[in-house]
Amino acid sequence: MHNKSHFNSGLRTIVQQRRDGVEHSTAVHIKEFNKTYHAVYIQDAVKFLKTLPDASVQLVLIDPPYNLSLDYWDIYPNYLEWAKQWIDEIFRVMTDNGNCVIFGGFQFQDLKQGDLLEILHYTRHNTKLRLINLIIWYYKNGMSAHRYFANRHEEAIWLSKTKKYYFDLDSVRVPYDEETKKSALKDKRLIPENVEKGKNPTNVWEIGRLSGNSTERVGHPTQKPVEIIRRLVRSLSYEGSTVLDFFAGSGTTGRVCIEENRNSILVDADASLKGYFKKHRDNMAAMFAKPYEIIENEPVEVFLDRIKTQVIPE
Repeated sequence: MHNKSHFNSGLRTIVQQRRDGVEHSTAVHIKEFNKTYHAVYIQDAVKFLKTLPDASVQLVLIDPPYNLSLDYWDIYPNYLEWAKQWIDEIFRVMTDNGNCVIFGGFQFQDLKQGDLLEILHYTRHNTKLRLINLIIWYYKNGMSAHRYFANRHEEAIWLSKTKKYYFDLDSVRVPYDEETKKSALKDKRLIPENVEKGKNPTNVWEIGRLSGNSTERVGHPTQKPVEIIRRLVRSLSYEGSTVLDFFAGSGTTGRVCIEENRNSILVDADASLKGYFKKHRDNMAAMFAKPYEIIENEPVEVFLDRIKTQVIPE
């Protein structure tokens, strides 16, 4: 059966534009900037979100509590009623070319437990957020099970505010092996330049979980691997933009934003965030090109004024 994607009119238009050297309507032109800024707030997520101005962040990237009673911050009698409070704010605070990623899981059995399926249903029927992709994080190591099939994946939903969401596939392409590349270069439907860049990583990502002795670990019980966060930050935001994580937990989002020259706003009710984030900064390789500044508990309007002239979104 033929691959129907080659008959998708929108895809064909984009491919032709690239061949003709025509810039896509979602392209962003970035001004020069001297450094990035990273704000840390120890506050309740919902209360903080209400202080953010409209259209003030380009990427919302969150890994909410899953309601598994891991700690005091992970206990909610009615998870969805609590989640609605922050879901309702996401659309408002995103820029028109903005994106939102919410991690979660579908493995929960009780109605009032944390469940990404419930969150997705609510966003589809009660907000203007648009679903772009369901991303599957697949890993080979995990807990055993006897009353159900052992789980080896988690999920994340990618949402946008408008059809003009930012997406940079080239920044996260996966290199072909030499044999596959030779075969792909013979396919006349493919652009040779893109084949050289690598393939689309698809929406299933095989990335290992952090082992107990991983050098990435900073002490948080639900820390995500840097590689996952980096792929999202690179593809769904651009240099100089602002990334918001209002369940910042381990501070991994802030670390990646420093390394990838994005600004970040990190919010968490647990003050341990500060220590975790410092460990991340201590562990970072000298791979980022620009200096950065950490700012704590500054009025959010003042913080946003620092960075608002760094980029020109189109």
